[in-house]
Parts: sequence; C-alpha cells; structure tokens
Amino acid sequence: MIKFVNRNKEYKFLEDEYNRDSSSLVILYGRRRVGKTALASEFIKEKNALYFLVTEESEAQNRLAFKNMTADFIHNNLLKNANIDNWDIIFQSILDYESNCKKVIVIDEFQNLGKSNSAFPSIFQKIWDTMLKDKNIMVILCGSLISMMESQTLNYTSPLYGRRTGQIKLKQIPFTHYHEFFPDKSRKELIEYYAITGGVPKYIELFYDYKDIYTAIEKNVISKSSFLYDEPNFLLQREVSEIGSYFSVIKTIAAGNEKLSKIAASLELKQTGLTKYLKTLINLDIIEREVPITEENPEKSKRGLYKINDNFMLFWFRFIYPNLSFIESGNDGLAMDKIRNNLIDRHVSYIYEDVCIEEMWNLNSAKKWNFYFDRVGRWWNNNTEIDIVAFDSTGNDIIFGECKYWVNKVGVDVLKSLEEKGKSVEWKKNNRKNWYIIFSINGFTDDLIELANNREDLLLWQ
Repeated sequence: MIKFVNRNKEYKFLEDEYNRDSSSLVILYGRRRVGKTALASEFIKEKNALYFLVTEESEAQNRLAFKNMTADFIHNNLLKNANIDNWDIIFQSILDYESNCKKVIVIDEFQNLGKSNSAFPSIFQKIWDTMLKDKNIMVILCGSLISMMESQTLNYTSPLYGRRTGQIKLKQIPFTHYHEFFPDKSRKELIEYYAITGGVPKYIELFYDYKDIYTAIEKNVISKSSFLYDEPNFLLQREVSEIGSYFSVIKTIAAGNEKLSKIAASLELKQTGLTKYLKTLINLDIIEREVPITEENPEKSKRGLYKINDNFMLFWFRFIYPNLSFIESGNDGLAMDKIRNNLIDRHVSYIYEDVCIEEMWNLNSAKKWNFYFDRVGRWWNNNTEIDIVAFDSTGNDIIFGECKYWVNKVGVDVLKSLEEKGKSVEWKKNNRKNWYIIFSINGFTDDLIELANNREDLLLWQ
C-alpha cells in the first residue's frame, strides 16, 4: 500500500483554510493520477465532511446522487425520498444541518458538471454568493481536466472568478521524496523507476512490488491488458479533440525534434500551425518550452526547445508507441528486447539530468558552496551543450555541471571537457568565479577524486 508522501505544504494549506473563521472555497486541480483525491481524502479524515464524485452522467443524475448522499450525510430520510429539481435545496439542507464543527464539502471531478451543463458554473456561483460564502463552511472543488477546470473556475471569464479563497495545482512528486515510496531500493534503482513513473502516485503504486524495472514494465505497460498500455490515449482523449494530431506532435518531440522548426518540418506543417497544439500540451503539463538558463528574456529567445516533461509519456512515446505493431501482433518479446537494450542510454540517462538539477537545489540549501545560486538549468548554443549551469544573478559565481549515468567510473577527461565547454558561456565571462560539479551514478576514478581533494572549485557527487 502506497503511503501518503510529500503533500505536507498542500495539506497545511487546506488545514489553514479549514481553520479560517469564515467560509472557504478551494480549487484543487491537476493532471489525472497525480493524487488529488488522495489529498482530499486524507484531509477530510476525522472531519465533518461530505465527499461527492461527479460522474460523466447527466446533470440530473448527478444531482440525484448528490441529494441521496447528502441525505445520508445529514441523516434526513425526507430529503432522500423527495424529488428535487434544483441544487439550492440540497445545499440549504446541508446548511440547516446542525454541527459542532465546520462542514466540508468535496466535489470531485467538478468539471463534469460543466461538461453536462455549461451553465453549471453560474449555478454554483449563485449558490456560493447567496448561500455559502457567509457561512462557516469549506468547499473543495477538485478536477482533472486542467483546461476545463481553469476555464470553469479560475479564468477571468468564469462566473466563479474571484470567489475562490485559494487554489492548488497539484504537481508530480519530486525525486527527492521518491525513496519514501521505495525505502529498500538503491539510488540507481530509484532513478530507473522514477524514469518511468515520474512522480505520479498511481504509477508508482503499480510498480511497487516488482523486483526490477523490466519486470514492472512488462507487467504494467507491455501487456495489452495492463493499466498503462493505453494510458496516453486515455489521458489525451479527455482533454483534447484531434487526438491524432497531438499524438503526432508528442511522437515527433520524443524522437528528438525539439526545435520548433524541426517539429514543423517533420510534421510538414507551418510553424504557426503548431501553436495551438504546443500551447495545449504545455497547459496539460506534458511538454515544456526550455531555453538556455542564462537567457535574459526567455519568452523572446530563439533558442527555445520543446521537451516532454512527463517521464511516463516520454517513455511511452519512445518505446511503446513505435513498437505497437510488435505488441499488437503478439511479439511482446521483441518490444521488451528493444527496451532492455536501449532504456538506460536513450531514456534513463536523460532523466538523470533532471534528477541532478533537482539535487542542485538540495546542495544549495546544504551550503555546499560559499554562495547561493538562484538560477539553475541546462545551457546550449549551436555547438555546445552543458547539462547544468547554475549562477547567482546578483553576484559573479557560476557553476558548470556534468551528469553521467555510465557503467564505468567518471575520470579527469570529463572534467577537462566540462572546463572547456564552460568557456562558451558568455555570462560575466571576464569577471566571474567558475565552479564545477560532476554527478556520476557509478562513482569516480581515483585520479579525479585526488584532484577534487585538492581543488576547492570542484565537487563530486554520486
């Protein structure tokens, strides 16, 4: 059983909202499987709370289910047997129910009500304004369809705009907390599992009891009856139309076409024709636009690259989607052979860079340098790429880093190459202090360790 991990800040925020002297309306949203329901369920334990999951049925069917659940909640058989054709009476019944503590109402998959009746946000806005906002009550509206939740609850055009007292966009769990799920696994194993499941609790739960990453993939992804076999299709079909077009964009990026011009050329589209798809995928937290970390105006940078920032999506489009013909024809073994032969070099080693960038912030907090950097990320130009560049934007200190997920130990040659590549970075080039860090999953050679012991500007981290 997966335990509740790394939601302390969000949980505290909900508790603070609960402890307000007035009413509270919180929007809790994020991509599917990220743990919204788990957070809400954990929060309402031991509280006087009503949890209602909206289905994709009609508004009338959901209203009937909500009425019956409310009747059980307030122990009112008259309400249960009544024919109710509006929401106001149900909410009024909750308000009339006497309680010694604050009442909490959680409406999960709230966006489904807006899908069945586009006027529902206006209906709920009236209920909030005329009935709930001045009462000692807390309402949490949860939703998975990010675009719809934003349009129905957060956007300026939404009837509910300005009513919320807070919002939480729940993100995936950082690698820093990953060991809490798998306390018995080595760091290397943790990185391999993270490279597939990312920080999505539902995926982590599926991979929990397997002895190695390949067995977990075979059972949970490759098998046609497995939960994750068609997961990207499931996620996207609920968010977008033209699902084939979105698949083509993601597949193209996963294949290494990260520049806008290359994506457009690969798809035989004009660059302007891609804007809608890229913007939507960014809003869904599936891709991100990344620029070299030293760029002063990221929005205007011409060096922007589009990268898939969902680990499972990246894995699926690199290894499952291209091999669907093998899997569908019953040749699962061929697909698994490709994964075994290429997973580390073509996938895990890239995710390792993200893990190292996250680790940089931990090292920063641990005072591993005599200054604090405030920016960290990747850097590149037309000729050179550096895995990590971190700097203090108000000072003159800059760190260059390399991340090696190699079978062998890393030696002095990697440091020399990093020092040379650092010369390509123009940031305060004539007036700066250079520092270096090398991450290696399998350690370092003796000569590099000896060198690091004699240099204050070099940090080795395994």
